[in-house]
Amino acid sequence: MSNLSPARKLHDLLAKFDTAMLISRTPEGQLRGRPMAVAHVDEDCQIWFFSSIESGKVHEIECDSHVSVVCQRHDLFLSLSGQAGVSRERAKMVELWKESFKPWFPRGPEDDGIALVSVKPSEGEYWDGEGFNKIKYLFQTAHAFATGSPIRIEEGEQHAKVHLS
Repeated sequence: MSNLSPARKLHDLLAKFDTAMLISRTPEGQLRGRPMAVAHVDEDCQIWFFSSIESGKVHEIECDSHVSVVCQRHDLFLSLSGQAGVSRERAKMVELWKESFKPWFPRGPEDDGIALVSVKPSEGEYWDGEGFNKIKYLFQTAHAFATGSPIRIEEGEQHAKVHLS
């Protein structure tokens, strides 16, 4: 078993992702998700994205700041719930800017039409099926199948719900 706390493990897993699905609520109450390039992940799991200031997501966040962020890749799944905010702080944009964002924002971090969207999660959850955890999961599945008993996932290492605030 890892010596990492579930909160630290959540951070380390989140930092592996280049993209995430940001899910917000429309003014009509519908949930809407869209893929976003991850600009940065803070130590407290706050996640940052660049956005056009005129985008639907910015307007949705201004109406209802409750959002979810979902990440998936192969055998790794992660979910965050929290509060989103919109910032036009130029120094933070310059700090977080990556050249890979240029196709979306060709004028760079000095563009008056862009903003930062941050999500400060209050809770997160992960399902880690990578590396040795994948081997453990295969054995756990085989055992459950052979014995007719439910699968037992190792809490903390393979799965955890993490309260962050």
